[in-house]
Amino acid sequence: MDDSRPIFVQIAEKIENDIIEGILPEESQVPSTNQFAAFYQINPATAAKGVNLLVDEGILYKKRGIGMFVKEGARAVLVEKRKEQFYDQYVIAMLREAEKLGITRDELETMIRRGEKIG
Repeated sequence: MDDSRPIFVQIAEKIENDIIEGILPEESQVPSTNQFAAFYQINPATAAKGVNLLVDEGILYKKRGIGMFVKEGARAVLVEKRKEQFYDQYVIAMLREAEKLGITRDELETMIRRGEKIG
């Protein structure tokens, strides 16, 4: 856990990551808030707050008496959400910094291609 961000947000992000990576497929059951609470040694209400964030976003849904499940189409929604976050957090910041440094589009493309060798 990262002390700089609320735990419930980190719980929600963990579930999101598991959905995106296919660890939690659509229509699969999500660990219970009590399981999250025990694993992370946190209050069950805090874990529930993280899960409920994803319910509010339409990523998870509740089957009464059974638990929380990943909604059909959730992965696609999360991928689009993360792409927008990536654009806002990294691409815009990169373009602004490039502009400050006088880096041309061609130079920027060359840098990005050079980075492809890393991955």
